[in-house]
Amino acid sequence: MQRLRRRRRNIAAALDEVSDAMSWIYLFVAGLCEVGFTFCLGRAKAVAGAAWWSWMSGFLVFCVLSMVLLARATRTLPLGTAYPVWTGIGAVGTVLVGIFVFHEPATFWRLFFISTLIASVVGLKIIS
Repeated sequence: MQRLRRRRRNIAAALDEVSDAMSWIYLFVAGLCEVGFTFCLGRAKAVAGAAWWSWMSGFLVFCVLSMVLLARATRTLPLGTAYPVWTGIGAVGTVLVGIFVFHEPATFWRLFFISTLIASVVGLKIIS
């Protein structure tokens, strides 16, 4: 009987580890979706007509997907960790898309502060 209880505890602990890892994956993909909806928004401002509607549809799809995945991740991750990590991934990704796709300036201070944001996101992941 004791062996069965121990086995159940081990299985429950393994499932918790898998669930926690999946939550971090959900959170990362949610952050990428945030980058996706800002990319669509950037493209939509440069077009009109049917193209505008297409980009705005992409914006809505990415926005909803990002929120659903964030909500899914917060089932096991603390909200105080998940939300800043989500916004950090979105902010860093959006700045990089702005620099590489929309040809925004890559000044020293912009890169410096985006680096501090990355360090903060990594720090939150380490302490959680």
